[in-house]
Amino acid sequence: MKMKKGCVHPMLTPVNKMPDTDIPRPEFPRPDWERKDWISLNGTWSFRFDPKDTGLDQMWQDHGETSYESSIMVPFSWVSPLSGIGRNEKGIGWYRRTIHWIPEQDDSRMFLCFGAVDYACDVWINGTHVGSHKGCYGTFEFEVSNLWLNHADNVIVVRVEDNDYSYQARGKQGYGETRGIWQPVWLESRRQNYVKAATIVTRLDGCVEVAATIEANCSGIAELTFQFDRGAVNHKVQVELVEGKNEVQTTFTVDEPRLWSPETPFLYEGELRLHCGDDVDAVSTYFGIREIGTALFGKRDYRWITLNGKPVYLNGTLDQSYHEAGYFTYPTDEEMRDEIYLMKRLGLNFVRIHIKPEEPRKLYWADKLGILVMEDMPCFWGNPDETARAMYESEAREVIERDRNHPSIFSWVMFNETWGLKTDDKAPDQTRDWIPASQYLPETQAWVREIYQWAKQLDPTRLVEDNSPCNWDHVESDLNTWHFYLNGYEQVREHVSKIVSQTFPGSTFNYCEGNQQSDAPLMNSECGNVWGIEGGAGDSDIAWHYRYMLNEFRRHDKLCGFVFTEFRDVINEFNGYYRLNGTDKQFGYEWFVPGMTLRDLHSPDFIVIDAPPCQTVNADSLISVPLLRSSFSDRYFGQTLSLLWELWYDHLGDRIIQAKGSSSVEWDGYGVSSLEPLSVRLPEHDAVAVLAIQLLSEDGEVIMRNFTTFDVRSNMSPEVNEGSGQIIYVPIADYKHHTYSYQWNALQCNKVNGGGEGSFEYEIALPNPEALSVIQDVDILFEASSKRLLLRNIEGETYAKSEISFMHGADANTERNPNTYYMTDDERHESRLQVSIDGERIESFVLPDDPADSRGVLSWHYQEAANKLEEAGSYGYLYKLSIPGRIVGRLDRNRKLKLTLQTDEGGLALYGRNAGRYPIDLIVHCK
Repeated sequence: MKMKKGCVHPMLTPVNKMPDTDIPRPEFPRPDWERKDWISLNGTWSFRFDPKDTGLDQMWQDHGETSYESSIMVPFSWVSPLSGIGRNEKGIGWYRRTIHWIPEQDDSRMFLCFGAVDYACDVWINGTHVGSHKGCYGTFEFEVSNLWLNHADNVIVVRVEDNDYSYQARGKQGYGETRGIWQPVWLESRRQNYVKAATIVTRLDGCVEVAATIEANCSGIAELTFQFDRGAVNHKVQVELVEGKNEVQTTFTVDEPRLWSPETPFLYEGELRLHCGDDVDAVSTYFGIREIGTALFGKRDYRWITLNGKPVYLNGTLDQSYHEAGYFTYPTDEEMRDEIYLMKRLGLNFVRIHIKPEEPRKLYWADKLGILVMEDMPCFWGNPDETARAMYESEAREVIERDRNHPSIFSWVMFNETWGLKTDDKAPDQTRDWIPASQYLPETQAWVREIYQWAKQLDPTRLVEDNSPCNWDHVESDLNTWHFYLNGYEQVREHVSKIVSQTFPGSTFNYCEGNQQSDAPLMNSECGNVWGIEGGAGDSDIAWHYRYMLNEFRRHDKLCGFVFTEFRDVINEFNGYYRLNGTDKQFGYEWFVPGMTLRDLHSPDFIVIDAPPCQTVNADSLISVPLLRSSFSDRYFGQTLSLLWELWYDHLGDRIIQAKGSSSVEWDGYGVSSLEPLSVRLPEHDAVAVLAIQLLSEDGEVIMRNFTTFDVRSNMSPEVNEGSGQIIYVPIADYKHHTYSYQWNALQCNKVNGGGEGSFEYEIALPNPEALSVIQDVDILFEASSKRLLLRNIEGETYAKSEISFMHGADANTERNPNTYYMTDDERHESRLQVSIDGERIESFVLPDDPADSRGVLSWHYQEAANKLEEAGSYGYLYKLSIPGRIVGRLDRNRKLKLTLQTDEGGLALYGRNAGRYPIDLIVHCK
């Protein structure tokens, strides 16, 4: 490969700008618990760093506005671009804000509320200290009634200290730190007696149990009323209040309850009101009627997860909840709604929020739009000592008590991959994940068991997982999950089968020594190929791997869900369904089966094609393809469904149907069972043949689609046109010379690449007169794409092998990663190609892109190793041209031609027999 100095612009995503408003995030921060009389304190605050920690001694809380040298946009971390500061500095920051606000009623109680602050926080009102808080993710408040001046300016000062101490529950903040105030701040007024909180538990029969906490300044008789669903649900209970804290429990029944599910996310919206004489405290809230559980079905000795008493197959994704400009704070409510919409658009029905709790407004959209949520507790990264345990327990309680009314949340995950649970006093915090599993000490395991049991007692309505493991180290859990990152069909198939075979009650597999499995449901809680490839997958196609991995999952009756890593790309992982900025990636499934999308792979009713994603087979052979049915829905039970199939292939641009048929499938019963295999005869010549299937309901609705492919090989020449002529196959690497600054071959020389401006030149001998007396026409066919230069193509492979710092936000050096080959997306890399014969230009084409996705069947099928990628999934477009007659006459005399393929700076990639999507070399057809 010829090298020279140069530069290349890696793919960048635009940073979203703040909306045109003085107050970011103006909506009430908690739609699940909302009062009408409030004011947002989001917006511009004065700000200063305190690098020497002198602010307390110098009483900065009493200093005026002029002593603050900067301003900051709340509620964004002082590290994030949207804060206006954008400095990743540990330590102390001071905030100051002057506000004049009069509540609607003069005798109101006033509360200053913080969505979240990282980490140690002190607050002053008008120079008086009102409280402190420690934590990162919990919501907290201070009553400031006695200090608030209704008819004058009030000064709020907040001091925040974040030093990343090892006991802090930080989660996965490496993508972008949440230092300082990073969630909304607001003031709200409440009545002298008010409802502080209410826990709502629902039953499928419509029974609603409420446990409310009332704070009272005045004792006496009060009435607590519930009105939901526009008055269709009414209930009231009389309570006798004492001064201080009051606990009230009551039950009511909803007639003909409408159940909440991802498909029908009905919410009972309304108000909870406390009447104390003429004084009324009103809170807007909502609930969804649903039950989460596990159950045995039939004669199985293992459980499935249930929603509303029925099995549910969990098609899920890992969500880092990271925004490129706000980091872990979304700039707008619309973007939080869009997050949930984009998941549901793919047919997903659940999401795992990774190593952090989600903010309430995004959980509201999960409730409203309908998606199940597995919510993680944030981890600490130091030793699991008493300080870390105490801080963790405090923060976990805050999170669960705040979020437990959201019907979307079905599971709490208390720890992830034993992060923070291994003991090594000498290990730096950020390498703790790599401490040997043997240092997950028995006493720490006992503490994790206590945490699991504590969470179950605090919230018995949900599933609780002790630790989402990658080290086979459960202790006690409602879910038997595991993580894996592997590439390669055989590797994934063997791995999943091994997991399933070792999962049964009493098995010690996947559990710490001295513990064993129960009949808890088996599901995957992280999967993909992002870390299953040496050096990490870089930015490469995920579509090919994803389809066969989901087929493997659905083969197994025990397995009831998965979590794909991940929803969006992040700064060091590029394996999302979407780019970080929310733009689409192109999976290419519609090329195989018209209309097919990712949603087809997420259908609860599914046809498994129990075969490799591509098989090399002989032409004209008869093969049998095993099929399975997998059903986790009773929607079509008792119906006769139709299975339509079609074997087709692309013959030099023409779609040829080799065979097709249909069969009836009696659809009844949950789980996995065998179907009659399909027998198909393959084409008589070289082809990439596609077996496409569709499952249809009785009324003709397409339930799901699927496919598999075959690399059909023969010793016969493909018939370019019926009848006359001779075909010359030119191996794509047999060019005479090139003029590209950057040139290399790939895929065992079945692909040639030219980067930048340049040309490939081929000298081709034509049939002699004995073989073809007169050449009247000459056609040329080839597969080509543009060639996007990566940094490694220019500077060489100076890639640093992945290690733990990548998980903490270190530069992933994406374009130096030898596995990177950008998956097809909304960004296009165009090139212009000119074709010349014997120096005379005869045609020009636009090469629209340098794509890579599932359509690059041969580039995937002929990968030499599962743990290394070489331009995987890359493919081109089929180009056909006819040489003008004036030139053909000369060729007839000379019996040779010089073919020149020249491009501008967009470059050129040419694909041979075992690369791309068409099983051809460069073809010259003489007639």
